[in-house]
Amino acid sequence: MPLWPVYTGTSAPHDGIAQLPPPPPWRAFDGGPVLDPPDASADHSAVSPDRVHRAETYRATEETVQLVNAALYLRRPLLVTGPPGTGKSSLVYAVARELRLGPVLRWNITSRSTLHDGLYQYDPLSRLYAARQRAAHQDRPEPPGEASDESGIEHHLRLGPLGTALLPYGRPRALLIDEIDKSDLDLPNDLLNVLEEGQYQIPELVRAARLTPDGTARVLADGTDERVPVVRGHVRCRAFPFVVLTSNGEREFPPAFLRRCVTLHLRRPDDRHLADIVRAHLGEPDAYAQELIGRFLERTSAGDLATDQLLNAIYLARTSDLGTETLDQLAERLMPHLGQSAQTDVF
Repeated sequence: MPLWPVYTGTSAPHDGIAQLPPPPPWRAFDGGPVLDPPDASADHSAVSPDRVHRAETYRATEETVQLVNAALYLRRPLLVTGPPGTGKSSLVYAVARELRLGPVLRWNITSRSTLHDGLYQYDPLSRLYAARQRAAHQDRPEPPGEASDESGIEHHLRLGPLGTALLPYGRPRALLIDEIDKSDLDLPNDLLNVLEEGQYQIPELVRAARLTPDGTARVLADGTDERVPVVRGHVRCRAFPFVVLTSNGEREFPPAFLRRCVTLHLRRPDDRHLADIVRAHLGEPDAYAQELIGRFLERTSAGDLATDQLLNAIYLARTSDLGTETLDQLAERLMPHLGQSAQTDVF
């Protein structure tokens, strides 16, 4: 029986993703051969202490829980907007941890990022070097157990975060496309077809497939040294990944892009939500922490502040032996307004 909500926001890991109902007919995918999801420890960077802490301490609002579940049910990307420091990029780690989706794939966007970067990287120069090395040593006997030929394309090609997320895994992978608003103007439009169709081609492997009996190449996936099969250069997902795109609102997106996403706008947390966040990261707020929360909220009316600025101030207050007057001065310096919207810097 279908489960709602699949994602609860409680941070307790469970296998509720197995109770996700079938996708809408227009979002059904049939890629193969079906792959088992990687072990949670397969990507060492994904299980680093900072990312684990981020996943465990994220506190979702009711609206966040509802829209995450909508994205999961509809098999649509989730576009997350909001002021800096509201937890946009942390959300995907919390969802992946609770639903046991494995290591989070991460694509950090810059003004030079292209769709090709997210799908795969191919190094023709290293392949040329390998071919020359093989030709130079073709008369030498090869030691037992060593690869006979590393000049094939598959040895010089690695899937990117987006390309890996669209592999035919039996359960969704989690993918973070961070700060999409920093991209070139064309990238959101370039993403449209790939995210809508849930598939892509690797032209280099399409050509190479004509020279192999079954047309299968085994290539490296992002975040791991394990190889996965790609048949005739074509990749199509089986379970559509949980894709989170974050934006700081620095630009507008085309309507065609927006209508293919579920949009979540994260607002600045109120006093109760801030107390929950502090409690999750640093334990029960004491009297001085409550006072800092109040001051933090007062300052947000004059300009943007990030929640981690508040956490930094409370952490130093708890771990240093500074007096109250010195702590007040330090807190003011740790919580400057972000950007040019500040109207005052008086604490």
